[in-house]
Amino acid sequence: MPELPEVETTRRGLEPHGVGRVVEDLIVRERRFRLPVPTGMKRRLKGKRIVAIRRRAKYLLVDFEGCSGHLLIHLGMSGSLCVVDRATPPRKHDHIDLILDHGKAIRFHDPRRFGIWTWVEAPEEAHRLLAHLGPEPLLDEFCGDYLFMQSRKRRCAVKTFLMDGRIVVGVGNIYAAESLFAAEIRPGRAAGRVTRAEYHSLASHVVRILRAAIAQGGTTLQDFVSGEGEAGYFAQELWVYGREGQECKRCGGILKGKVLGQRASCYCPHCQK
Repeated sequence: MPELPEVETTRRGLEPHGVGRVVEDLIVRERRFRLPVPTGMKRRLKGKRIVAIRRRAKYLLVDFEGCSGHLLIHLGMSGSLCVVDRATPPRKHDHIDLILDHGKAIRFHDPRRFGIWTWVEAPEEAHRLLAHLGPEPLLDEFCGDYLFMQSRKRRCAVKTFLMDGRIVVGVGNIYAAESLFAAEIRPGRAAGRVTRAEYHSLASHVVRILRAAIAQGGTTLQDFVSGEGEAGYFAQELWVYGREGQECKRCGGILKGKVLGQRASCYCPHCQK
């Protein structure tokens, strides 16, 4: 599933092609997603100028001139958005085209159809998909003290805690695993037993790793491509994610795997305590 760096990479790729452009048409070849595409979406968007493309957690929000609401997009498990010439023939699973006035289209590709294209009325933070989200990890309110206070008396695994969108948004399986390795914290430890000093280290590594992943264009493991159709290269920087049974790049020991919160987790039993 695309995580925060992949969604932010997509946003940055779409922004120069979309902001300031007017929607000429909306072509919906398939409406059946995690939420059905509203039937009135074309009428709502046609003729409207895009004024901003923003990100909240793993959601993209597209703002239009003169509209109080927003187009909300989620990439789902395997979705991607890219900019193509409007005349480019659609491939299999190219389900939606947002046609713009400069001959380009923002095209949504989603083989599994777990994505979302819907309309959110203002205030956006009241919508059920956004209402219970925690802070953004790249903003100042996210820090070690915040994680420490939120974790008190919690018995769940620290990795599960870090991936909880009510605690902090956008830190999915890949970046939680990598951040915990960098902070030398075993992912299965109870969140409430991690010290304040360790949470300071963990928070700083979360921020560092997310920023590095964004700079590398995200992580392409299977389906992800950026808004400009390019693969992400952060997969080359992974220390533990997906490397169960391989040697630890730091100590040479064998990385082990464990299932936490129904998600596969990989860690080094020597480096992480």
